[in-house]
Amino acid sequence: MSNNISVKLKPGREKPVLHGHPWIFAGAIAEEDGPAEPGTIAEVLSASGEWLARGLIHPSAALRVRIYTRDPSEPLDDSFFASRVHAAISFREGLFGNATGDTDAYRLIFSEADGLSGLIVDRYADFLSVQVGACALVPYLDGILRALKERTGLDRVWVRPEPDAVTREGVQLPGPAGDVPAAVRIRERGKLFDVDVGGGQKTGYFLDQRENRCRVASYARGRRVLSAYCYTGSFEVHAASAGAVEILGIDRSEPALERARRHHELNGTSVPLDYRQGDVAAVLRRFRDEGRTFDLIILDPPRFVASRVQMEKGLRGYKDVNLLALKLLSPGGVLATFSCSGLVSMEHFKRMIGWSSVDAGRTVRIVEQLGQPPDHPVLSTFPESEYLKGLICVVA
Repeated sequence: MSNNISVKLKPGREKPVLHGHPWIFAGAIAEEDGPAEPGTIAEVLSASGEWLARGLIHPSAALRVRIYTRDPSEPLDDSFFASRVHAAISFREGLFGNATGDTDAYRLIFSEADGLSGLIVDRYADFLSVQVGACALVPYLDGILRALKERTGLDRVWVRPEPDAVTREGVQLPGPAGDVPAAVRIRERGKLFDVDVGGGQKTGYFLDQRENRCRVASYARGRRVLSAYCYTGSFEVHAASAGAVEILGIDRSEPALERARRHHELNGTSVPLDYRQGDVAAVLRRFRDEGRTFDLIILDPPRFVASRVQMEKGLRGYKDVNLLALKLLSPGGVLATFSCSGLVSMEHFKRMIGWSSVDAGRTVRIVEQLGQPPDHPVLSTFPESEYLKGLICVVA
């Protein structure tokens, strides 16, 4: 690794740094005082030369510098990253204990929210799934993995690059990434699920919906449930256990649906099930034309807005699928709808539901607003860390 370099900001561009934001984009930089490779330590200076922060640079990425400390006496070395790992895990132990009780799967490290920009670590029972989203962090990865293993006492680790980061920053991981099993069995609020840590979405499972699955299930008793974008069936297993009388799930991935069916077998649910492979919007339109109705509809789509230029198109996508759902709900039915697009605020999302309700000719009352669980904390100076939002609505 080369020596530290200085990065001087353009006049007036220091405000986000002073306010605690951990990212510096290339457009905010006036000059860099030398060549650098990904992972070189960058001393961030104001336009007048005042020291502001210390981070890691990726010299060819749009997100040029990730800030890790604002303490000038704090070096970025293995000890620094180990201390951040320890602090993040201690925080989760305060929430969950040491993977005991009815839940043994949760997030240990949530990137910027834990002062470790570009790193996500999820614990699945006795297994750690590590996702690297910053090329600049790769030179420090061995030390981070040592700290993780020492702090948790776990040796079973799988490391993989965050898919978007491969395209965005060219993240490549040196050497073998670890040994990955076919599945890791976890407990979530007493329910059992098999997680595909090697090939599943995100780090293998949608841990961020853990609390929301229980909230939605509380509305399921006596209801016919439609779950769209159902993936491996976690919402439906909780709904079945809570008293749903009929469940239909839709997803475009047949392997995910097969795992969903197995999850019901694993948990001994006895509710009539129907899982169908297909495009959600197309299936919902067919149900509308057939006059089908449901009492509880769950919409948990993938991210529709990945950049600001996609905002208008993405909001139209959310509106289209929510409008279809509203037309399929029986009077007094419940819609549980979600967005994982970080750029879509709760206000955007509620406005979209309003548009959908007008076009559907239905009266929609929001009874609950949902978000991320406490192991996915939101950093107050980094609004981008608040990405998941949900609404539970009663539809007249």
